[in-house]
Amino acid sequence: MDLGLKERVAIITGSARGIGAETARFLAAEGAAVVITDLDASGAEQTASEIVAASGRAIGVRCDVRNEDDVKRMVGAAREAFGGVDVLVNNAGLVKDRTLLKMDEADWDIVIDVTLKGTFHCCRAVLPGMNETGWGRIVNIASRALFGNPGQTNYSSAKAGLVGFTRALSLEQARKGITVNAVAPGFIETEYLKSLPNYETIREGAKAKNAVTFAGQPADIAGAVAFLASEHARYITGTTLFVTGGRYG
Repeated sequence: MDLGLKERVAIITGSARGIGAETARFLAAEGAAVVITDLDASGAEQTASEIVAASGRAIGVRCDVRNEDDVKRMVGAAREAFGGVDVLVNNAGLVKDRTLLKMDEADWDIVIDVTLKGTFHCCRAVLPGMNETGWGRIVNIASRALFGNPGQTNYSSAKAGLVGFTRALSLEQARKGITVNAVAPGFIETEYLKSLPNYETIREGAKAKNAVTFAGQPADIAGAVAFLASEHARYITGTTLFVTGGRYG
């Protein structure tokens, strides 16, 4: 299926590795030029180099999405390299898991700021250009954790807030040719999760709660994002697509 992404330009935040990197590779394979942006500058450049080596178009840019000036520089680099920005995937995020009474303010602030303030900055930076061309796709990476997970009051709050942000922005931008949607992953086998000492226990526990019998892969999220970024999803906005293997609660 041709997703209609040839000659489109996509920024994927937090894309040096994991779900972000897989999404960038998927979009590049569909013909989009991709901007790999991450706090890890060398990781971003490495992922971009791999895409270029596979005949794709990509650049790597260091960016702290919490910092408005960083975001403006990143969007400027995208425009200089490829002429504009058509697709924004707000994927940057992190976990700082602790029960609330053990969670300090810094743990709360960084998770909220990367997810929500980062999305705020990135959307504000790309929307003027999208408004000018009358076409745009914004896909925010939420999480099944928006329903609440113990030890994740910060993360669950951030992801639930992102769904509200998605809905509100979709209503503001729909008549301007811009769709705004979210993807909420369930358990996804990323490199980070596989590095945890209790990974097997986490994996089996998650699989037991899934309706399907297997764990999700980064490619499962990348495919969902690519669809929502495509011409085929032009009539979809303000929604959250759950890619969770049938698990919701």
